[in-house]
Amino acid sequence: MNILFDINHPAHVHYFRNAIGLLQKQGHQIFVTARDKDVTLQLLDSFNLKHQNLSTAQNGLWKLGFELVKREAQIFSILLRKKISICVSSTGACSVHACKLLGIPSLVFYDTEDATLQNALTIPFATQYITPESYFKRMGKNHTTYNGVQELAYLHPKYFSPDPSIYDLLQIAPDEKYIVIRFVAWGAAHDIGKKSLSEAAKQRLVKSLSRMARVIILSESALSPELEPYKFSAPPERAHDLLNYASLYIGESATMASESACLGTPAIYVSPRKLGYVKEGEKYELIFDLDKEEDILNKSKEILSMADDLFWKKKREAFLNAHIDVTDFFVKTIIKFGLKKGRSNVLA
Repeated sequence: MNILFDINHPAHVHYFRNAIGLLQKQGHQIFVTARDKDVTLQLLDSFNLKHQNLSTAQNGLWKLGFELVKREAQIFSILLRKKISICVSSTGACSVHACKLLGIPSLVFYDTEDATLQNALTIPFATQYITPESYFKRMGKNHTTYNGVQELAYLHPKYFSPDPSIYDLLQIAPDEKYIVIRFVAWGAAHDIGKKSLSEAAKQRLVKSLSRMARVIILSESALSPELEPYKFSAPPERAHDLLNYASLYIGESATMASESACLGTPAIYVSPRKLGYVKEGEKYELIFDLDKEEDILNKSKEILSMADDLFWKKKREAFLNAHIDVTDFFVKTIIKFGLKKGRSNVLA
């Protein structure tokens, strides 16, 4: 088959890179369309995923709308020229309409309940809208679920082995505790009208936490002069090594909170956004959803005072044992729908 993966966000690179590799080994032809958002293109390059960039990420509803139309027009052409059998994405809004018009199956693997506008534009047109079972809503006859979270597609031990050389990049000793903090830009379509920590709160939080352990900040947007010294600027593909060896994650990113849970790193999620896959991590006491500064600091002190890493390893083991091999599920689902309805272009 000729399979198109439409990548719109850095996280999508990780969601699908292992599935892409497995599908290529099976003889399928893979095409990747990309969006220049944050470090998406850099990640694609780092994993040697050949791609065609279609647009640069925009902010604001109107600009996002124009970007969507531009991308979809280009995808329509690619679907025809490359004789695509099936299209795969994690948002779908930029591809499902063209697929629907051309009779090409589209699979949307997604997990974000509060992306109301994007879901409205996507779900009615997708062949299958596929989410974790923890997804709060049920979206109709083309909505199917699986027992897992998307982050397991790349952070399950079958696919991820942490590299301790991250300590060399950090220039710290392996026994030194550190905290990873993530601030987001709040520029995505599902972020419009939402915000989390104020600048003053961020500065107070970092100042207090830096007395407990080394603080490392990952940020989508520019940091204030007060916070800039804490910024970590190593290659983005090392972010999961960084999370793996951290004593604690605190941040506005739900994806990174879930990644921490997959790795057995305790996470404090600080955001007004309530999502099913975050709740899944909470069930195993690997994620703590807090919003008050005092509660964040108290929980941080409690976690950092724990000397027994085995405590978190056992929680991670329970989390992993309760869920499926997500990449394997992705691959089998893509093949099933591609061969069932798509053009049969399997390579010899």
